Order: sequence, then C-alpha cells, then structure tokens
Amino acid sequence: MSDDATSVDAIEAEITAARTRLAGTVDELHARTAPKEIARRQVEALKTKFTEATRTPSGDLRIERIAAAVAAAVALIGVAAWRRRRG
Repeated sequence: MSDDATSVDAIEAEITAARTRLAGTVDELHARTAPKEIARRQVEALKTKFTEATRTPSGDLRIERIAAAVAAAVALIGVAAWRRRRG
C-alpha cells in the first residue's frame, strides 16, 4: 500500500510541476503576443536596421549612403513640386 501512496504522490507532484510549467508558458506567450510588445520589437528592429544602414561596424557614419538617401529625398521633393506647378 505504501508503494501505491508513493506512486500517487509522485503522479500528483508531476501533475503540479506540469501545471506550473504550462502556466509559465502561457504567461510567456501572452507577453510575447501583446500589441505593445510586438510594437516594441518592431521599433527595435527598425532602429537596428537604420543603424546598420547608416553606420559602419566601427560606428563611423556611412556618408555615401546618407548622401544618397538625402539626394533621393531632394529629388522626390523636387519632382513633387514640379508636378504641382504643372498641374
């Protein structure tokens, strides 16, 4: 009978441990899928991509890329202004 009691106690302990792990997993999934957390991760990813695009691995500015982006922006603004005057 004591083996049965030990067996039952062991099963109950396993069930309790499984419930605890499952609760932690559900809480983690809830936190990961929260809209604020998703937005935070997206902003962080964009910041990282922007930094990688505008800085060298040593941290110096990539002047040629920044100049190209500025030139493209100026060109688009110029085209938009030109179209407004024509139209």
